Amino acid sequence: MNEIHLRQADAQDAETIAQILHAAFAEYRDVLNPPSGVHKESADTVRAKMQSGHWLLAECDGRAVGCVFYEPRDGFMYLGRLGVLPHMRGRRIASALMDQVEARARAAGFSRVRLGVRVVLPAMRAAYERRGYAFVEAHTHEGFDAPTYVMLEKQLV
Repeated sequence: MNEIHLRQADAQDAETIAQILHAAFAEYRDVLNPPSGVHKESADTVRAKMQSGHWLLAECDGRAVGCVFYEPRDGFMYLGRLGVLPHMRGRRIASALMDQVEARARAAGFSRVRLGVRVVLPAMRAAYERRGYAFVEAHTHEGFDAPTYVMLEKQLV
């Protein structure tokens, strides 16, 4: 595999980002309750998110293979919609994207990065915890009696 290149996405990349997200999250389509909003992402919703935040694209051999969204929130940088094409997993693409978001958070003066992970995905939560993210709070989607996702936070040094 050739080197991974990361770059800031722009409006012209919106359709590509939506396609990556659909492919990356397809395995969760019948697993998550309530369903992930990622399945409703489109070029238009991706462009709309560009009004408040930013998208990064990971490319290999000139092809987009992963993406992540990040935006400043009240006192922290939020990281979401992290996705890597299934056939490209295991090559540290997600780690490279997260590293870049964390670096950009530091450069913007933030000392914390937060992300959400579904309760029914303990292996995913464990992977984030291995990167230094720790539990902050639990949340419950509307219509549910028990928490459906948790927020994790990493203190940047």
